[in-house]
Amino acid sequence: MQKLRKFDTKVQYLKYKVLREVARYAWEDTLEQHILDIPKSIVPGKEPTMRCCVYKERAILAERVKLAMGGDPDNPNVIETVDIACDECPVGGYTVSEDCRGCLAHRCEDVCRRDAIQFDRHQKAHIDKEKCVNCGQCAKVCPYSAIKNHKRPCENACKVGAISMDEHMDAQIDNSKCIACGACVYQCPFGAIMDKSYILEVIRMLRQSGESGNCRVFAVVAPSISSQFTYAKLGQVISGIKALGFFAVVEAALGADMVAYREAAELREKGLLTSSCCPAFVRYIKNTFPGLTGHISHNLSPMAEIAKQIKRTQPQAKVVFIGPCTAKKAECRQSGVSPYVDSVITFEELQALFDSREIDLAALPEDVLDNASYYGRIFARSGGLSDAAAQALREQGVDDFSVQPVVCDGIEECRAALLKLSRGVQGGNFIEGMACVGGCIGGAGCLTHGEKNKAEVDKYGREAYEKTISDAISVLLSPEQP
Repeated sequence: MQKLRKFDTKVQYLKYKVLREVARYAWEDTLEQHILDIPKSIVPGKEPTMRCCVYKERAILAERVKLAMGGDPDNPNVIETVDIACDECPVGGYTVSEDCRGCLAHRCEDVCRRDAIQFDRHQKAHIDKEKCVNCGQCAKVCPYSAIKNHKRPCENACKVGAISMDEHMDAQIDNSKCIACGACVYQCPFGAIMDKSYILEVIRMLRQSGESGNCRVFAVVAPSISSQFTYAKLGQVISGIKALGFFAVVEAALGADMVAYREAAELREKGLLTSSCCPAFVRYIKNTFPGLTGHISHNLSPMAEIAKQIKRTQPQAKVVFIGPCTAKKAECRQSGVSPYVDSVITFEELQALFDSREIDLAALPEDVLDNASYYGRIFARSGGLSDAAAQALREQGVDDFSVQPVVCDGIEECRAALLKLSRGVQGGNFIEGMACVGGCIGGAGCLTHGEKNKAEVDKYGREAYEKTISDAISVLLSPEQP
């Protein structure tokens, strides 16, 4: 269990092992010859470790290898299902528990419009699954709360209704609804839903950079990195990233400083705004509340903003974003972002890269990551953007306008705030939306999740050399900068 110190769950550990092996062979340029060997190397014996038989286990691992190599090229979504792995969850829906007392009222029967409620000789209720449409009315009226809705974990995790079951009772994703937040990826107990990995294209860039010496590959790291890799110091993680072949490591928080400054000015000009930093939140607005798209900030995300700055000064550079977010993988493919960000990997994938090269972070010297202000760094947690926007207005000398934030973490809170806005009853003037609970520190691509991560991000923010947003931006834009 020692190796699990890096991850929350065994599902993450399994995913990591596949990524590590794919990366190891990719560095050697022998992946094509060893694709079939990877499942056997992870499950070498004849006895299964997780499934009914070793053959099924290896068949599932083979599908995971495909996702680690980029997944289905014909599927535009960065989130995909592994059908063969999706077979252990019970069929969901409403069921009657032992708490049913066989009462005389039969309220459940009265409200059911499908005649799906039946009673046995003891007057205990039963639900006919052939007739039930899972409307939930029976559960609402049961005086004993004896009727429960047993949704599958992926369905429970998806707050936008993008997951349903096909005719084989396998999970399927409606790409028109999916916002790529990755909540289902993290919550599926069998790892039957995964995000595509672009780790191969990152390795390709790094190898080309090392061979030619002409192409510089920049790593842009999300501020939530401060709460990850808990077995090493942050400075050692930065050294590890450079040891992989990255030319430089830049804080996405510096892009956050730029965004905060501009978004504050935009908010003052328009009087009402919804944030644009979280791509899953932006996509949710466009999918579910299209009438509110005019309120979305026109600023790029911090990732794209700092990448744009890097490309402005070094047009031949390649930029890889490293963070906790699966939705960033979709964002970097958008036409307005793809010229600046060449690829995206998660912290899970970064760990696989380290171990594929046998880089021991704890044994490395500490390097420095000090580009951004306190306010840019706290973007990683819910409420950070609002605090930064308020600070930006103060630094701009604005005293006739104030930020009145509605801070939302998790899609359910976002839905409530946007619903009020659509009805004209929203109290604030700035909706800060984060699809993940807690903000970026709750992203699906994190190694660890938890409340302690917020404290780590705030601590990281307080350690910033640049104490104001203006100072951070002025250093970035100074002529001496490369």
